[in-house]
Amino acid sequence: MPSSAHLPSHPFSVVALDVGGTKIAGGLVTYPEKGARPDVSRPVSVPTDAARGGAAVLDDMVEVARTLIAQATCPVIGIGADTAGVVDPETGSIAYANQIMPGWTGRAVARRLASEFDLSAANMGDVHAHALGEARWGAACGLHSCLMVGIGTGLGGAFVLDGKVLRGFRGAAGHIGHTLHHLACDLPCACGGASHAETVTSGTALCARYQGKSFGDELDPSCMGAEIARRAETGDERAAEAIEFAGDALGQAIGSWCNILDPEAVVLSGSVVNAGPRWRYALEQGFQRQALTPLSDTRIIEGALGASAPLIGAAENLLDSIDASAKE
Repeated sequence: MPSSAHLPSHPFSVVALDVGGTKIAGGLVTYPEKGARPDVSRPVSVPTDAARGGAAVLDDMVEVARTLIAQATCPVIGIGADTAGVVDPETGSIAYANQIMPGWTGRAVARRLASEFDLSAANMGDVHAHALGEARWGAACGLHSCLMVGIGTGLGGAFVLDGKVLRGFRGAAGHIGHTLHHLACDLPCACGGASHAETVTSGTALCARYQGKSFGDELDPSCMGAEIARRAETGDERAAEAIEFAGDALGQAIGSWCNILDPEAVVLSGSVVNAGPRWRYALEQGFQRQALTPLSDTRIIEGALGASAPLIGAAENLLDSIDASAKE
């Protein structure tokens, strides 16, 4: 956490915004006293409605921030955002976003928020923020390193070393969903590539396999991971096969990533974590088949902060940016 010399007296708040393809979530992250875990309050969520284009989404971010600033009961020192897409680590602008967020590429998110409210602002990738929140105040707090694996509609990741997220030269580090997977042979991926891990491990992949469809086809939204897990436990053999396949595929991928990164622990988050004990057992078995022997006892744990993780991570990133600016 930044030096208290660069921050106002406690308590103070950060407006935090978490923007994905489905919703814009926000909250006030309040630091009650030095060294105390931050508190997330005043949660708000509005639909992203990304089809309207990037300019409209950014306008809505501004309005959510405005609402939260008006509700704050202690000084607001800035705005921390995390967003979908590849975020330029220097400017907080969107370096790249696919067509799930049309018109999002190039949006100067941090600059717009800073100029709108005359406050410090910072932006980072959404999975990076989730990992930073868990590393600073959640399941990975106090660990030397962790690999965050977020399994939901897609598959994302981030590596945290000594409390800092490794973002990469262009801000794209952690796109583990777009690494090669031997079980995904020639399956087309949403990124435009093929044979990527996301196409066999994500929630979308799990549901497509159960519904007998191809990755990328329209799926029945009422039949997602937790429902498939429930059906598997009631004797639905197709559901059981889909759950076990997706869990095993993810476990094997995690084993391969651990062979490269050797984290102290792997932290799992996202909706698919609720896919039940059958999925988790398959994941553990897949991991053991791929991890090198010295890494076979790597802990695989679930995140502790839930939906608060990216908000806290975005706030922490804002505090880091304030600290860095003060040292220049």
